Amino acid sequence: MPQRVETSSPEGVDYGWVMQVTFVTTIVVGAPLVALASTTVDLPTWNARAEFAIRVGAVVWVFTALAVFAYAKRVQGR
Repeated sequence: MPQRVETSSPEGVDYGWVMQVTFVTTIVVGAPLVALASTTVDLPTWNARAEFAIRVGAVVWVFTALAVFAYAKRVQGR
């Protein structure tokens, strides 16, 4: 008989949920944003393109994470 999978009932914000939603939202919304932003900048080499994607993507990731956390905190407070 396989071992039973435990469940948890976190008090406060569920950080696992926040991380998962941040990841998915950043890919769905952030990737097109970075691609759109890259059209306004001259990126002659692959290194320049990768550096641009990392820099802009990091900013998008932080803002997305803060927004998702604020949403989770607000919903949890209800």
